Amino acid sequence: MSDKPNVLRETDDEARKLARVLLRSARSGALAVLEPNGSGFPFVSRALIGIDIDGAPIILVSRLSTHTQALLADRRASLLTGEPGKGDPLAHPRLTVQCEAEEVARDGAAHGRIRERFLRRHPKTRLYVDFPDFRFFRLPPLRASLNGGFGRAYVLTGDDLVIASPAAAALAEMESSAIEHMNSDHRDAVKHYATVHCRASDGDWKIVGIDSAGLDLSDGEKLQRLEFDAVLEDTAQLRPILKKLNG
Repeated sequence: MSDKPNVLRETDDEARKLARVLLRSARSGALAVLEPNGSGFPFVSRALIGIDIDGAPIILVSRLSTHTQALLADRRASLLTGEPGKGDPLAHPRLTVQCEAEEVARDGAAHGRIRERFLRRHPKTRLYVDFPDFRFFRLPPLRASLNGGFGRAYVLTGDDLVIASPAAAALAEMESSAIEHMNSDHRDAVKHYATVHCRASDGDWKIVGIDSAGLDLSDGEKLQRLEFDAVLEDTAQLRPILKKLNG
């Protein structure tokens, strides 16, 4: 009797980085929930994705939608990210993240931060973000499955995707001013981050997010994720890293 072949590879730092980039550079993703009518059937829809300061995905949804009613009835959800690209769609990397949704209270301490970060990534949502029936949900990762292409399958833990740093709260306080400064006074550096480090095409690139693990950049249509070599432990490390990346 022969053993079944193990299709999974050992999860290494390269796989973890690819997973983080696939999640944090996603403009949207396929959100799978369980139908709220008791049928038990999966229900899949597309949702815009934001990222909180700790790396948790964020969605903005209407209470009138099926997926919101499903999350209120059962917090379990899965989120699929990764663009197909040219050629065979199965040859391109994708990530499935299993989560337990947490509704973000409008009067809670986190709402302002999450709203601001989401709007920078998706400015057109300003048209409806404050409608009474719209709410943010955080989707903290529990586990994930990464398919990096044919023959490259990995299982990841929630800890592989979150950003754990003592600098997170302080960085969140200064994020807006740091982004405004970089986009206004260091536009060439921002373009360098996108076109050189992320290998993006030329465009009007702007920083839309700074966290302890990297930068989120957007040209208005596409998002790019630039991961730092190491997670920041102190906000004083940010300036030297940004300067080094522009070298």
